[in-house]
Amino acid sequence: MKPNTAKFSIGQVVRHRKYPFRGVVFDVDPTFGNTEEWWLSIPEDMRPRKEQPFYHLLAENAETEYVAYVSEQNLLPDESGEPVRHPQVDELFVRANDGSYQIRAAQRH
Repeated sequence: MKPNTAKFSIGQVVRHRKYPFRGVVFDVDPTFGNTEEWWLSIPEDMRPRKEQPFYHLLAENAETEYVAYVSEQNLLPDESGEPVRHPQVDELFVRANDGSYQIRAAQRH
């Protein structure tokens, strides 16, 4: 079995293919890495394949900010150029000129 190569990278802004939310990638699992309970909570006709990258997002929709876990098949690049307003974005990233985010350098004590 060949290893999965992630289509999106840490710091990239993405949006959900079906639902109205977007976010910045802060971690990637090469295959499904959440609980079976979480997996089974997804309606069977909508469950994505486990054998693909899954992304941890600092996400937002019109009402709120949250952390999301989304399969690669359900994501598209977000080309709006708008900053992500999630409160943790500034803790982890610095916004680049192209609208993507770069990991902040570790602060030393």
